[in-house]
Amino acid sequence: MLQIQDTIVSFDVLERRFLCDLAKCKGECCIEGDCGAPLEDDEIPVLERLVDVVWDQLSDASKEVIKKQGVWYTDPQGDKVTSIVNGRECVFTTIDKDGMCKCALEIAYREGRSDFYKPISCHLYPVRLDKVGDCVAVNYHKWDVCKCARKLGSINDLPVYKFLKEPLIRRFGQEWYDELELCVGELKKQGMIK
Repeated sequence: MLQIQDTIVSFDVLERRFLCDLAKCKGECCIEGDCGAPLEDDEIPVLERLVDVVWDQLSDASKEVIKKQGVWYTDPQGDKVTSIVNGRECVFTTIDKDGMCKCALEIAYREGRSDFYKPISCHLYPVRLDKVGDCVAVNYHKWDVCKCARKLGSINDLPVYKFLKEPLIRRFGQEWYDELELCVGELKKQGMIK
C-alpha cells in the first residue's frame, strides 16, 4: 500500500493492467451485478436534477423504477447506489443499435446537455473507494465481466492508474495524481513494483 495525502493506494492499482474493450464486453458492467453503482452524497441531487435531461433516452422499465423509487436506493450494505431494473441493470443504461450499453448521463454530458459526466464510481472502475478511518482506500476490483479489459490492458501494458488518469484527477486532483506518478517512479527504481 502507498499513502498519498489522505488516501491509501493498493499496489494492484499500480501493477495490474487494464483497458476497457467495449467492442467485446459491450458495456456489460452497466447491466451486471446485484446492486447499482455506488454514489457520493453530493451526486444524488445531481442525478435527481438530470432525470428530466435523460428521460427520453431511458427504457420504459427504467422509467417505471424511477417513478416508484427514484434514481437511488440504499443497498443491503448501507451504501447509496443507483436504482436498478430487474435486480441488475442501472436505470441510466441505454442500449444502442449495435447492442452496446451506454450511460444516458455520459451521453448527455458528451452532447453538451449536462455538466455532469457520470457517477465517479462508474468513471473510476475498476477502482473502488472505501473509507478507512480518516483515509480513503483506493483499491483495484477484479470482476469476471472485465476479463477482456485485463487482457487488452496486458497487451498494451497499461497500468490501472494510467488507464484511470482522468477520473483519478477528477476525484483527487492533479497534485494528487502527480504525486502518485512520482511515487510510482520511486517504487520502480527500488524494484518494489514492475
